[in-house]
Amino acid sequence: MYKLTAYLKPFRKECILGPIFKLLEAILELLLPTMLALMINHGVAKHDTSYVIWIGLLMVLMSILGYGSSLICQYYAALASQGFGTLLRNKLYKHISGFSYAELDHFGTSSLINRITSDVNQLQLAVAMLIRLVIRAPFICIGALIMSMILDFRLSLVLMAATPILGLILYFIISRSAPMYRAYQQKLDRIAQLVSENLTGVRVIRAFAKRKGEKERFAKASEDLATTAIRVGRISSLLSPLTFLVLNGAIIAILWFGGIHIDEGRLSQGELIAFINYITQILLALIVVSNLIILFTKASSCAGRVNEVLEATSSIVDPVPAAIRDANEEKDQAAEQTVPVIRFSHVSFGYNTTGDTVLEDINVEIKRGETVGIIGSTGSGKSTFVQLLPRFYDVTTGEVLINGINVKNYTLRKLRRKIGIVPQKAILFSGTITENIRFGNEEASDEEVRLAAKIAQADEFIAGLPDGYNTSVARGGANLSGGQKQRLTIARALITNPDILILDDSASALDFITDAALRRSIAEHSRDMTVLLISQRVSTIRQADQIIVLENGKIAGVGKHDDLLGSCEVYQEIYISQTTSEVKSS
Repeated sequence: MYKLTAYLKPFRKECILGPIFKLLEAILELLLPTMLALMINHGVAKHDTSYVIWIGLLMVLMSILGYGSSLICQYYAALASQGFGTLLRNKLYKHISGFSYAELDHFGTSSLINRITSDVNQLQLAVAMLIRLVIRAPFICIGALIMSMILDFRLSLVLMAATPILGLILYFIISRSAPMYRAYQQKLDRIAQLVSENLTGVRVIRAFAKRKGEKERFAKASEDLATTAIRVGRISSLLSPLTFLVLNGAIIAILWFGGIHIDEGRLSQGELIAFINYITQILLALIVVSNLIILFTKASSCAGRVNEVLEATSSIVDPVPAAIRDANEEKDQAAEQTVPVIRFSHVSFGYNTTGDTVLEDINVEIKRGETVGIIGSTGSGKSTFVQLLPRFYDVTTGEVLINGINVKNYTLRKLRRKIGIVPQKAILFSGTITENIRFGNEEASDEEVRLAAKIAQADEFIAGLPDGYNTSVARGGANLSGGQKQRLTIARALITNPDILILDDSASALDFITDAALRRSIAEHSRDMTVLLISQRVSTIRQADQIIVLENGKIAGVGKHDDLLGSCEVYQEIYISQTTSEVKSS
């Protein structure tokens, strides 16, 4: 947790003043039993009503001052803890947004969501308790012990004897519960993952009548989480009763020996009552300390998970030295038509250094303004091939060049502004249709929005909606069909006027007529744009300037449709399988 204290620096005043006011409250609280002893010994015992009233009013004033100090401390604790949580969440979100696909794959979406919400909330609570109670509770314990020693040193030895026993109890609870809290957080991540999967794929689950199976899978994970929580709860629940047992035993011993001291005249009744009050204060403070220990054990586990994210560095390094950046921009602007806009030079890639390669020794050149089709069987590496261009992943070996410049020598912003990407899964955001299209270029005019929609063959269906371009899009585009969502994501990419447009199987939900009209419209309005068209349909890519055929991460053939039919066995098999199925269906 120490590493996260940097996020408390803007709240130094609150972190200092809060404990000071809490300390003032604790001092006033410690004085009350002594005041009570004075009232009994000098007021009640001597029947001095004025003395009793005077001491009583003084105790009321001290209580009011203590209450006011407590409120001020809680106000500062709220400011510091909420501010700390806000800064930490913002830092986590910014840091996570800079992760490459590799880091996102490593942590998992559900785990990252839990860390930025549940874990940060737990840390916020720990900061609030740190300011409010961490100084007060130990001070009460130590102060009450000192005050009891002043009243009767020999009786205070009973409390001193109980201290190591309490220490052993605390050590036992912490050592057993800390690992379980870490396991609990990991199982909570699993629950979040299952909920996310089930809510996202609810239509698939119902379509395959898998509701019972998914319920059982969730119930099993939930029971596993509950079992861990119960085990932690059983151990943690021992803390309070064991603490009560030890201290109540101490109280019995003190009452026994205190009675003897009163009989011998070494201790007054008021002092014994004050002594019992101090023991009660110690008891209550120790209960608070025990709960704080449980709280900070949880917070320590959460802090470790948050630090794990903050310490993770993206495998995609963005900073480019100014001199290299300026030279690259000049070279990029001066790139001639003869220079390939895209070049893969002996590129190999694997998702980890020890696993199998997804792409192996890829060598391809793509000219400016070409439409290039990319086809292959499932898992052949088509999507990975195009994801290397915007540096969603970095190559393992070899180079990827755009306009003759290694993609690593572009800033990420510059590189990704040159590339328009339409992913396989059409993802839309809540808002209007205009806002979703303009997501690619916030400065685009209404005319540019309509032109992009027209090119993407979306203008017609948008015009048929009740509110047209101002129609609200539900979360994830749930109120639109698959084909409508795909056309909107294509429009979103086109509005950026990219040099390179990547369509990653993004017309799979379109009928053949709309698909053909889309490709024709893109070709007419974007003659200088290089288009990479990934598709499972031969009919979609057969008119491309060149077709790249991938098989098991390797290039099986490059050429035009007619050439590949005569020279590439993989392409022949794909073509025959599709034409045969079309003939049978007709």
